[in-house]
Amino acid sequence: MALLTATAMLTACVSTREARIGAEDGDACRTQLVALDSTGNFFAEDILRGAAMGAVGGALLGGLLAAATGQRGSGIAAGAAIGAVGGGVAGGTAGYFSARQQQATDQASLSLAVASDLAAENVQLDRTQLAFNQLMDCRFRSAEQIRADLRTGRLARPQAAAAMENIRARTQRDIQLAQTINGQIANRGAQFDTAIDTLAPDVKQAAAMPVRALPAQPSGAVKLYLRPDAGSPEVAQLPARQRVTLRPSRNGFAQVETSSGVRGYAAAQAFPEAQKLGDRPALAEGRDVRSLAASNIARRDNFAESVGTAERLTAQGQGFELAT
Repeated sequence: MALLTATAMLTACVSTREARIGAEDGDACRTQLVALDSTGNFFAEDILRGAAMGAVGGALLGGLLAAATGQRGSGIAAGAAIGAVGGGVAGGTAGYFSARQQQATDQASLSLAVASDLAAENVQLDRTQLAFNQLMDCRFRSAEQIRADLRTGRLARPQAAAAMENIRARTQRDIQLAQTINGQIANRGAQFDTAIDTLAPDVKQAAAMPVRALPAQPSGAVKLYLRPDAGSPEVAQLPARQRVTLRPSRNGFAQVETSSGVRGYAAAQAFPEAQKLGDRPALAEGRDVRSLAASNIARRDNFAESVGTAERLTAQGQGFELAT
């Protein structure tokens, strides 16, 4: 029963690449889409392995407890199933750190092992962030090309409208994939958080501090970008004096949100109020467990934020208009 329950859990979660992103159909951004999907394999594999181990242990314990209380047949099966669910949760959150504690000979070796795992995790998070950025760049620049073709007459309006809707639909599917990967990252993050709470509790406290937000108005028209990078696609333009909310970002940019929920990034210097914000702290570059933990949390938050921003823009049609 334990093995069957664990196998069922695994089967429910495993899917093929074609099921996740579809077959090759002439998508101009297929290379970037495959790259993003491939980075998700790392996070999915380890989560499933930990959950399966927890499920097997939980199912065995649940079945034994049911048998010990005199239950038979369906009672034991129910106990095993309940144990599997509980075990899966425990294996996914506390199992990692418990295993590292059992392997470590002392506190120093425990910290070193967790630091090594965090360093490897951060490398994979960087790969996933880069893959998502490149995929979104391809989609939004494809939309810009459709607008250019409409302006020059290479496409008639009905053709351009159909092409734009196709790009937007593909982008929405991309974001669904990214949200799935983000959920896997969050599950793995919960495993690391258990370790971080023990080895560097102040890191979590600092990361949980609220981000400052300020009302602002640009004195002139301001371009909004997909990311805090002037080389990223332009997704909207704010008129002068439009009321917005600013939050700190990186690279001399501020995160901008309008009253209608449009979100993007603009040069901070376009807003006099941004002087009070400052930049977000740079990612810690140390190799100790504290620095790696802080940068791991920041990387997770950055990816979730970038996916959320793209999701909002796509849902509202920003960047996918036929005319700007």
